[in-house]
Amino acid sequence: MDGVHRAAGERAAPSFVERFGELYAVGYRAGYAVLGRRAEAEDCAQEAMARALARWRRVEDHATAWVARVATNLALDRVRAVERQRRHAVASSEAVDDPVALRRHDLVRALRALPARQREAVVLRFIVDLSEHETARAMSCAVGTVKSSAARGLERLRAALGPGWALEES
Repeated sequence: MDGVHRAAGERAAPSFVERFGELYAVGYRAGYAVLGRRAEAEDCAQEAMARALARWRRVEDHATAWVARVATNLALDRVRAVERQRRHAVASSEAVDDPVALRRHDLVRALRALPARQREAVVLRFIVDLSEHETARAMSCAVGTVKSSAARGLERLRAALGPGWALEES
């Protein structure tokens, strides 16, 4: 036993190992939504999971949101690095001609422009696909705050991206 006495019928919080699959999937979805590449999304999810393990006691109560946020930030960092490299090199015809890459770039740019709370609500609700209640728990706020933050974030995304643009899997 772990040295902690529990009342009869009381269950311990799920361990990192027990939640690994669920959390890895969240990190992967967040990374893939930003990057659009499986291998890079897997790298972001793996790094997010390694960081979660190192901080498990501090993040376990809000691990879903934490992993999603870390994976999203890692993916955004990769996009920034690629953008810096492209500024210093001639753009390849593949990058210019790929409509999916262009749409993804537009989405990342628009997401980065959102205030942090709106970005977090939009990413958790529509990219990671959490329910309003799960998102509220993950963000440590009320469901109403999730609704208003997500609505404002989507409104700003629509304004930035233009009509006909949707958060859809490409």
